[in-house]
Amino acid sequence: MRAIDPAPYQPALKGAGPLGDMGAVPMLQWLPVAHLRVDPAYQREILGEGRRTVLAIARGFEWCKFAPVVVAPIEGGLYAVIDGQHRTTAAALRGAEQVPCLVVIADRARQAEAFAAINGQVTKISSMAVYHARVAAGDAEALKVAEICAQADVTILRSNQSAKRMKRGETIGASTLIQALARFGGETLALALKCVTWTAEGNPGMLGKPVIEGLCIALDAVPEWRADSGAVLDEMDDFDFPAELQAARATCNGGGQSLSAAFAGRVTAWLTAKLGVPEPAQAAE
Repeated sequence: MRAIDPAPYQPALKGAGPLGDMGAVPMLQWLPVAHLRVDPAYQREILGEGRRTVLAIARGFEWCKFAPVVVAPIEGGLYAVIDGQHRTTAAALRGAEQVPCLVVIADRARQAEAFAAINGQVTKISSMAVYHARVAAGDAEALKVAEICAQADVTILRSNQSAKRMKRGETIGASTLIQALARFGGETLALALKCVTWTAEGNPGMLGKPVIEGLCIALDAVPEWRADSGAVLDEMDDFDFPAELQAARATCNGGGQSLSAAFAGRVTAWLTAKLGVPEPAQAAE
């Protein structure tokens, strides 16, 4: 594990002032939810996506996932919520009467300033980081994706990378893989990934959503192809992924079809020409 090391950032922070100039030191307290208030002057109303967020937090509620709510004292023994109205609402929905709070001293203007700073300086968590955290936590779905990736020599990167700089088997499509597993199953997803990594020179940079999803769509439609995976991999060895992806992009530019579906059509046409489509599959269509 890494220690906290501020040294690399110190040269850029010259002149920021000593710790004593940072205002009153906050306090940590458990406060009654009934004593918390939301200021509509700078706080969003909980609608649409906010409601879905509240329900998601409530359904999976655990205190270890609950960050202290940032509040400031106001008149009447109450506290204005600066950050945390969604998680506080979720906690109340689950029956919590008190929540842990970080109590800061700030007037209304400073409260709004703090709200903007807290919500405007959040480091966005990538889908890859979330995936790796789920694997570390032993999440069954993430572990299954990891198992399939290992079978197909696929590595989910930990940070964004351009396709041109990717090596064989590298991808940033963690969420795509999780969605594909749920939609198509492990057998289809594993074969789809092998069609990329086990053919030609491994087709580096091709493990994006259109290719992964397109291959899954095509292979899912014809069980006989999945049953003869060796033959599929042999024929996909001559499939020009960059050229076919470009052709699919040109096809769907007119609108009405996703790039994944257009690419699936290119794969289906290729495998049909090479392997044919068995009669039962034709009848099922």
